[in-house]
Amino acid sequence: MALVGLVRVSTSKQETARQHDDLDPICVKVFEEKISGTIKVADRPGIQAALGYLRPGDLLTVQEADRLGRNLLEGLIVLNDLFQQGISVKVLHGIAAGEHTERSLILDLALALAEDRRRDIARKTRDGLDAAARRGRKGGRPRVVDDDKRRAILARRAEGQSLREISRGVGVSLAVVHAEVATEHVSMSSDLDSASQ
Repeated sequence: MALVGLVRVSTSKQETARQHDDLDPICVKVFEEKISGTIKVADRPGIQAALGYLRPGDLLTVQEADRLGRNLLEGLIVLNDLFQQGISVKVLHGIAAGEHTERSLILDLALALAEDRRRDIARKTRDGLDAAARRGRKGGRPRVVDDDKRRAILARRAEGQSLREISRGVGVSLAVVHAEVATEHVSMSSDLDSASQ
């Protein structure tokens, strides 16, 4: 029986030290991912690596239940997969603290609360951005695309490159490329509408 740790934070700017402080001394191996807990399990490299490493009788160990995910459905999928393989879950802190060999109301509740907490954070963030906008301030994440990258994205798209090729070539995420191309498309459409009036 081995304790295998999973450390997760949602963004690359968040710190993982506190989770490592709890997990490193007791786990034979600790996997880390910096990705949203709302993403599908199949798209999370850290948890996929941990699942590939775990063997029947092992315990996947997390600091709190929300490290498994902040999407109730995805969290339950992880738990069901683990329990079917004979792998237990050890939660160090929170209402679900303890070792779990099967689904339980308290574990399901901890995941449901994590999802609810995420929705509450998102709502408060939107409310804050709306309040700032009413006062003439623009909030939100800083843009990752400067004018040079934007020109490169649009030029590559005009050459017929796929969004994925552009993403790799320019060194930005696929979502960023998609947003820039879509913004340009909307801008061109509104220019055409203005010209035709």
